[in-house]
Amino acid sequence: MLRCAGAALTGALVFAVLLLLVRTGWPPLARLDRGWASLLHRYALRHPVWTAAMQTFADLGAPWVMRTLLGAVAAWLWATRTRTLAAWAAAAALLGWAADRAGRALTDRPRPHFADPVAVAPGPSFPSGHALASAVTCGALLVLLWPRAERPVRAAAGGAAALVALGVGWTRIALGANWPSDVPAGWAAALVVLAAPALALELWRPGRIGRDVRRLRRRARPRVQRVLAPPLPPVGAAGPAGLGGAAGPAGLGGAAGPDRPGGPAGPSGLGGPSGPSGSAWSVGPLSPVEPVGRAESAAERDPGRS
Repeated sequence: MLRCAGAALTGALVFAVLLLLVRTGWPPLARLDRGWASLLHRYALRHPVWTAAMQTFADLGAPWVMRTLLGAVAAWLWATRTRTLAAWAAAAALLGWAADRAGRALTDRPRPHFADPVAVAPGPSFPSGHALASAVTCGALLVLLWPRAERPVRAAAGGAAALVALGVGWTRIALGANWPSDVPAGWAAALVVLAAPALALELWRPGRIGRDVRRLRRRARPRVQRVLAPPLPPVGAAGPAGLGGAAGPAGLGGAAGPDRPGGPAGPSGLGGPSGPSGSAWSVGPLSPVEPVGRAESAAERDPGRS
């Protein structure tokens, strides 16, 4: 709760400061925006391949693409019975859209205007919708992946999420579709959009988010497949592979001869040669184990012979 509250407060303060500076037309910020926009526009005109690459990346990070992806993730979380996390993801998508509309209505800031534009976008400029939507989606996916992954995977996922969010925001400045100050405002709004619903859910239903996170962690553990061997047949049962049963191709000392311990064995059997006496290697019926004691002589075992 403290982390969510701190993140939401930090994002709200940064967004409020940028909103105030834009509405009052603070001269240093206005000169910075105009200088960067003009410089990047001239570069885009001289390098059409660069411009085409920026436009393609911006299309992949469009707000409707990012919100659709986050909605699909929310549906998957709902299907896996992690309903609290699903509600958080859906709320982040909806709040991101609402924050974009509210910021544009508060400032009504016009977009950069050039005689020969390389990209055209409708509506006001502040905050950047591309930067907000991409940061919300990448941040949500990173939060969901974090408890399920090991340290190397976390580092790779965090780097990829940061690169996507920074890259999409940079494309809007490079194409002249947004002022440079619009992009950090979108990132600050995304921080509020991600942290505020999590804080509200934790206050409303304490412990539910942690329970769903633990459930996702259990689902990520590797599952060991259990292989059950078929039960052994009882001693003396007939079958091609029975122990002490009738002899077959793989029988172990079958009992087909007149003498039980020495029956003929098949090609793979462990019995001796075919005949009534068999061999010492034949397997006969099992007998109970006698307790270990003093060795008895032949006279003691059979008094009648003596």
